[in-house]
Amino acid sequence: MKIVRSPYVLQRMTDRLRRAGRTIGFVPTMGALHEGHLSLIRRARRETDRVVVSVFVNPIQFDQRSDYARYPRPLARDAALARSAGVDILFIPGVRSLYPTDFQTTVDVTRLSQRWEGACRPGHFRGVATVVAKLFNVVHPDLVYVGEKDAQQARLIQQLARDLNWGIRVRTMPTVREPDGLAMSSRNARLSPSERRRALVVVEALQAGRRLIECGERRRAVILRSMRGVMHRAPGTRLEYVAVVDPATLDPVDHVQGTARLLIAAWVGRVRLIDTVLVKARGS
Repeated sequence: MKIVRSPYVLQRMTDRLRRAGRTIGFVPTMGALHEGHLSLIRRARRETDRVVVSVFVNPIQFDQRSDYARYPRPLARDAALARSAGVDILFIPGVRSLYPTDFQTTVDVTRLSQRWEGACRPGHFRGVATVVAKLFNVVHPDLVYVGEKDAQQARLIQQLARDLNWGIRVRTMPTVREPDGLAMSSRNARLSPSERRRALVVVEALQAGRRLIECGERRRAVILRSMRGVMHRAPGTRLEYVAVVDPATLDPVDHVQGTARLLIAAWVGRVRLIDTVLVKARGS
């Protein structure tokens, strides 16, 4: 495995690979790798000739400086995990290599950025779209692998790749969960033992909504009321939003038809968690 820090050097490497006819799989991450990331890397390993993984904690997608400062950065561990998973190139750029002092250009995916995470974290998706655009221009991947847990972000990346004619296929892979059902996340490490137990209420709320839909309930108001009821029974948690949306547009649906996506964001102590499930209505 080669560790590269310069965007220019990586761009030359990937250009050579493409000229040689090699397909490139890319897994963009902010590090603190866990089994969810590794599942993406293994899929890329099976489907492409060369696998590139980036580790970059992107400052312009954080709405709070304290959250950026606290984000875990176990680079030595990340490198060891990436090597063991079969990564060919690990890209670890510095902030100034991607955002020089005179940096002025940002990217917006307008409509998909307006709701849910975009409404709660103004500017977040502008930061995501900008760094993803820069990474795509450096890596020139054929396939990109992202996790379903960040469903809105995954859709945004798909839209970005399509709108800007990159010809990149974006694969959204299923959420990897802990044995008790909690979605794997780098933020889980910041939960205290008692908060970790309380965090399961996020999963329970999603399961409550899914059960209703699978049992025939179609009304959004009823589904949301059940999910909120689960969350409100849990002390030390604060619900930020819960939604029943169209999987493609992420617009709220009043009446579930076919497949719907349930979204949730909540605070457990000082840790913000998001999760999602895709649900197919019975008889659809």
